[in-house]
Amino acid sequence: MRDTLSALEERLDAPTSRALAQAVSRAIRDGALAPGERLPPIRRVAQQLMLSPTTVSSAWQLLARSGVIRSDGRRGTTVALAGYGGDRYSSALKHDPGSRLDLSTGVPDPALLPDLGRLVDLVGRAEGHAAPGSYLDDPVLPELRDVLLADWPTPAEDLLVVDGAMDALDLITRALLRPGDPVVVESPGFPVLLDLLEDRGVLVLPVELDHSGPDPDALAALLARRPVAVIVQPRGQNPTGVSLTPTRARRLASLLAPTSSLVIEDDSAGDIASSPALSLGRWLPDRVIHIRSFSKSYGPDLRLAAMTGPASVLAPIRHVRALGQGWTSRLLQRVLTALLTDAETQAGVRSARAEYARRRGLVTGRLAEHGIPVSGTDGLNIWVPVRDEPAAVLRLASEGIAVAPGRPFLVDRRDGEPHIRVTTGLITEGHLAIADAIADAARASAWSAQHR
Repeated sequence: MRDTLSALEERLDAPTSRALAQAVSRAIRDGALAPGERLPPIRRVAQQLMLSPTTVSSAWQLLARSGVIRSDGRRGTTVALAGYGGDRYSSALKHDPGSRLDLSTGVPDPALLPDLGRLVDLVGRAEGHAAPGSYLDDPVLPELRDVLLADWPTPAEDLLVVDGAMDALDLITRALLRPGDPVVVESPGFPVLLDLLEDRGVLVLPVELDHSGPDPDALAALLARRPVAVIVQPRGQNPTGVSLTPTRARRLASLLAPTSSLVIEDDSAGDIASSPALSLGRWLPDRVIHIRSFSKSYGPDLRLAAMTGPASVLAPIRHVRALGQGWTSRLLQRVLTALLTDAETQAGVRSARAEYARRRGLVTGRLAEHGIPVSGTDGLNIWVPVRDEPAAVLRLASEGIAVAPGRPFLVDRRDGEPHIRVTTGLITEGHLAIADAIADAARASAWSAQHR
């Protein structure tokens, strides 16, 4: 215990809960605290470090919320084992593989994706007449850069092509965030991102959403804690389907302007979103990273996304990538260039966008008739309020319909109203009947689900 307290005392640079949380995270990173090691009681820590018990308790709460430490009954509070807390994604996808209709996944409908075979063949023929790529070639194809920037929501100083949106977020968190850094993220949010942030040991600060995006008052309160970064999904937010309005984006930018917080925009919906592309970079060009994924619109197996930002901000990300993969296959970049410039493919993407909106509208309209409000207007998913979350999942499973429970989408899984996420983008027929089943499930209790 004395060694633990000495390790914290050496790394504590201010008498605040945030500074103590960062000291614990740095001690873990440096190896001074090992996974599974028990932390001293709060009062002893407070006495040794000359802090109030309230300050220590607040620090412990921040660390627990981020998955860095855990309370383990009689064993007290311990340093989390590797991987602890990073199980949201697997929890969200737990379902009966025998379901007749799987609406739990959040993935696009394969029938609405472009036919890659024709374009891959054309690109392959063109490549056959071109010189093979070199280690020294530009990591981004110039023709792809031109196509992307012509359709980007704001002027961009620098651009990288990476292996999907999560690859971009992984690189950003490795290059720009440190254990203990406070980071604001939407709640509910994407489980994989929440898992990633917890794995990095940052302090995750949840901000609630309303019909126009992150709540300004909630964000203003969190900015008092001087977050290093704020991460938002600008359109078709997963799981709610909320898209930022221009008015809300301007309001958020005005709140962020006096701060030094980096803004990270994850446009994972991309070209299937009905809402126009939008970026806070219009008002904060010196500290916004904008990511756009092409997986949902052109095919998950392409594993392609682009991100832009100031050259000085992307420089450490380039460095981290150079130490690993280096660049994204230029052959795949040629395929994406062809997809973005092919008239037939673009007509198909527009058709898919309209079809996803139609499917969503049919289900949400029917739920409204049942008196069940669903926020958001865009994307593949809807966020449905329910009376009892496990009962709703079980009720739908009994009818052969798999949906995702809401808890894994929350920053703090102990709080929040019960919900389920339903991927309406995969409902090809029987929309009204499925909406009726969802409405019945939303009203189900644990007793009724078990005795159905």
